[in-house]
Amino acid sequence: MSAAPYIEQEGRGPGVVLLHGWGMNLRVFDPLRARLARSLSLRLVDLPGHGRSPWIEPFSEARQGSLLAGALLPTETLLGWSLGGQFALSLALAARGTAAAPRRLVLLATTPRFLQADDWSAGLSRELLQQFAASLEQHPIETLAEFLGLQVRGSQHAAQTMQRLQQALDEHGRAQLPALRAGLTLLALTDLRERLAVLDVPTLLIGGLNDRVTPPAALEAMARLLPRSQLLLLPRAGHAPFISHADAVAEAVLAFIAGDAA
Repeated sequence: MSAAPYIEQEGRGPGVVLLHGWGMNLRVFDPLRARLARSLSLRLVDLPGHGRSPWIEPFSEARQGSLLAGALLPTETLLGWSLGGQFALSLALAARGTAAAPRRLVLLATTPRFLQADDWSAGLSRELLQQFAASLEQHPIETLAEFLGLQVRGSQHAAQTMQRLQQALDEHGRAQLPALRAGLTLLALTDLRERLAVLDVPTLLIGGLNDRVTPPAALEAMARLLPRSQLLLLPRAGHAPFISHADAVAEAVLAFIAGDAA
C-alpha cells in the first residue's frame, strides 16, 4: 500500500500548497480554493489518515514530516490552517536553507503552542485536552461534531460554516481514529515558540477575533516572534475564517503573495 498522501491540483500561477486542520480534509478549502485558483496554482493535500490519504503505521512525527515534505516541497507558498499551520511551520523550519524551502507562509488560525503553560496563557488547558482525548475513544463521531461546533462558535455565519465543515466530511471522508489520536498528541507536545525567530520568510497570519480554539492572543504573540510577519484579525470570525469570511481571506492572501513577489 502506498504511503503517498492524496493530492488535488488546480489553477495556474505562483504555487501554493494548502494544509487542512485536525479531523478535516482538503474539501474544507473549497470556498477559498474557488477564489484563489483564478490566480494561483494550488495543491491541496489530505493529511495522513484524513480524507482519502492512507494512514501508515508505525507513526512518528519525523516520518509524517518526511512524507509530507517529499510530496509537497518545493513550493513558493505554504498555507496551513490550525494543525495544518503547525505542519507548515515545521516543514518550513526543516527545509530552511535548502532549495526546497518555501518563499513565504500563510498561517490561518495557527498557534505555535496549543496547550497553556506558565508562560503561555493563549492556549487550551491540559485537562480539557485529556477529556477531549478520552471522549474521542468512547464516542469519536460525537466528539468530532462537538469540535466542529467549537470551531464555528462566535462566527458571523456559524450555521453556514458548520454546514460546509460537515459537508466536507460527508463528501470526502472522515479521519481515521489513529490519525486523530496522533494529531492530538502532536497538539499536546508541539511548542515552536523558540524556533520562530530563525524563520526569516514573509509570513501572513490570519485569525478570527472570536476564535474559541486558537485565541487571537496566540496569533498576536506569534506575530511578535516571527521576524517578517503581517497579522490580520477578522471581526466576527471564528476558527474557520477562510469559510465564513472567504472573500476577505482570499483578498488578503492574493495581496500578500503579489506584494511579496513584486
